[in-house]
Amino acid sequence: MEFKNKKLEKFEEELKTKKVAVIGLGVSNIPLIDYLKEKQADVTVFDDREEEKISSEIIEKITTYKFKKFLGKGNLEHLKGFDIIFRSPSCLPTKPELVSEKNRGAIVTTEIEQLMKMAPCTIIGITGSDGKTTTTTLTYNVLKDAGFTVHLGGNIGIPLFTKLNEIKPKDIIVLELSSFQLMGMDVSPERAAITNITPNHLNVHKDYQEYIDSKKNIFRYQDENGILVLNADNEITRECQKEANGKVIMFSSTQKLDNGFIVDDGIIKECEDGIRRHIIDTKDLKIKGIHNYQNICTVLALTKGLVDEDKAIQTIKQFSGVPHRLELVRTLNGVEWYNDSASTSPTRGISALNAFANKEIILIAGGADKNLDYTPIGKSIVDRVKSLILIGQTAPKIFDAVKKELEEQHKSLDIHMCETFIQSLELAKRIAKPGQVVLFSPASTSFDMFKDMYDRGDKFKEEVNKF
Repeated sequence: MEFKNKKLEKFEEELKTKKVAVIGLGVSNIPLIDYLKEKQADVTVFDDREEEKISSEIIEKITTYKFKKFLGKGNLEHLKGFDIIFRSPSCLPTKPELVSEKNRGAIVTTEIEQLMKMAPCTIIGITGSDGKTTTTTLTYNVLKDAGFTVHLGGNIGIPLFTKLNEIKPKDIIVLELSSFQLMGMDVSPERAAITNITPNHLNVHKDYQEYIDSKKNIFRYQDENGILVLNADNEITRECQKEANGKVIMFSSTQKLDNGFIVDDGIIKECEDGIRRHIIDTKDLKIKGIHNYQNICTVLALTKGLVDEDKAIQTIKQFSGVPHRLELVRTLNGVEWYNDSASTSPTRGISALNAFANKEIILIAGGADKNLDYTPIGKSIVDRVKSLILIGQTAPKIFDAVKKELEEQHKSLDIHMCETFIQSLELAKRIAKPGQVVLFSPASTSFDMFKDMYDRGDKFKEEVNKF
């Protein structure tokens, strides 16, 4: 008998009588707009950008659909009288206009929240300040190779809400979830993981506590059957186990856990009642770095009981990582060039440096500022970097952190400040010697010079491959 998603059918029938607002005309909301048109909803769209800054194809689509639109500065002043409001992740639910509408009785939601409420199958959700994409991608690969029909979404993959009618009860959904997506959410996935929590996006969130509270929504609404995977080495995530409703599985690269997964002396092990069982020797992995070994622990915990362990190990050993994350671009004249454009915070930069413990590093760092503290990265740079090349808005902050550490350690370091991205690459090429690594790990976001971190990483690869 063919499966019918009753929750979805009910929602779609109700849409025909609702006034719906869609905030944000980014890529992820375009399939939603098409879907709402197909379901005959009364739709109004909102965007902070003026019309000329929005793709002509999107404007043409809205015009063809005869949707009302409010664009540019003050557009949300017209957000009144709606039944359902789909916000984009970047439009936080704390905006006064959204709060006012919610208090009046509107449902303020997101595409991803509705997916989680109506999906007929198991959902696995992954969040954290670092490691989300690698962990999510590898979890997807492990499940797919084990024979499951798996749907990848959230921050990566495709918007899945509009594909709900294709998803069956035996399928599995794997989601990478940001703090912006989790904020305001009142539903949690059955299996959830928090890779770590460190300060991030403080240029958008009200404060660090708001960021932390948003992350906690990934497990806050689980029941006693839920599974929560937590980093025992991170103080904030370690404390989350006290708030968990279901089973907690911990992982660590510094502690000997009685139960959970650990990285110990280069071996990934599972601990059960104090007994440690070897699972994978890290020498057999294509991806390197202690942070990636922690990501693998997370994947093993999330898929435990779903996938045969030997099958999971096969997939993990073949995994070579995802683009822009410690990605080897080329070896030129004995110098290895690595693209780590996904390094958008100091903690990511530190993890990248730790992955090259036995190499001399030429580090290119700096980018746009998210109001983060760069003090912690100073010691890692002083301890591991041969030459430092700085660019972008955060260059002075990184320089100050390094200078302070140099003074404390009574050391010196070869430091260069460059005006442009191209200058930094040309300089790195001139000073790098055979056997060294040129590591592009900005430890900052990309919006000062590039469209996003993918654009930044692609430009790095393009220029390096021209050498």
